[in-house]
Amino acid sequence: MPAAPRPSETVQSQHDRVYRQLRQRIMHGEIEPGAPLTIRGVGRAFGMSMTPVREALRRLAAEGALTISASGRVSTPALSNERIEELAAIRALIEPELASRALPRAHFALIERLQAINALNAEAVVKQDAVAYLRTNLEFHRSLYLRAQAPAMLAVIETVWLQLGPTMRSLYARLRRSEPPQTHRMIIAALRAGDEPGLRLAVRTDVTQGLRHLAG
Repeated sequence: MPAAPRPSETVQSQHDRVYRQLRQRIMHGEIEPGAPLTIRGVGRAFGMSMTPVREALRRLAAEGALTISASGRVSTPALSNERIEELAAIRALIEPELASRALPRAHFALIERLQAINALNAEAVVKQDAVAYLRTNLEFHRSLYLRAQAPAMLAVIETVWLQLGPTMRSLYARLRRSEPPQTHRMIIAALRAGDEPGLRLAVRTDVTQGLRHLAG
C-alpha cells in the first residue's frame, strides 16, 4: 500500500519527502537505466498528488538523475561510455581528496564502522543482491568522506553517484562478483596505518576498477 500524505504535511514537505526517497532509490540502483517514470505512477507509489511529484521529478532532472524528453517522457538516464568516463574522472579526482582530508579524523570507531559495512557488503555479494551491494558500497565511501568535513565536495560526489546509480546496479548484476572489493580492505589498512599516499591510491583504484567495467 502506498504511504498516504501525513495530515500536517504541506505541499513543500510532500515534495521534499518524494524527492529524498526517490533520490535514494535512484542512487542505490533500485530503478533500471532507461526505466520510464510517470507523475501519476510515482504519485500512486507515494500516495501523493501530482504537484509535489512533478516538482520532485524536475529537481531530480536538474541533478542529472532523470532525463525529460521534449515530449515530457521522464526516465532514468542510459549513460554513454563518454559520460561514464567523465563521471569516473570526477570520482577519481575528488574521492581520494575527500579520503585524504578524512584521514586525520579517522579514529578507531570509524574503522570499526567501515569494517561492519564491508561485512554487509560481503553478505550482499553472497546473496547476489545488486541493490544491497551498491547501497553498502556507497555507505562505505560516504561514512569515510563525512569525516573530511568538506560538504561542497561531498555534495558533488553524491550527485555523481546519483547519476551513475542505475547504470552501476546494472553492471554489478552482470559481473556476478564472488567477493567484495579487495580495495575496501586496502582502504581500511591505510586508515589504520595513517598512510595518506596508500589511502589515496586505494580509493582511486577502488573507483576506477568498477567504472572501467561500465565503459567497457
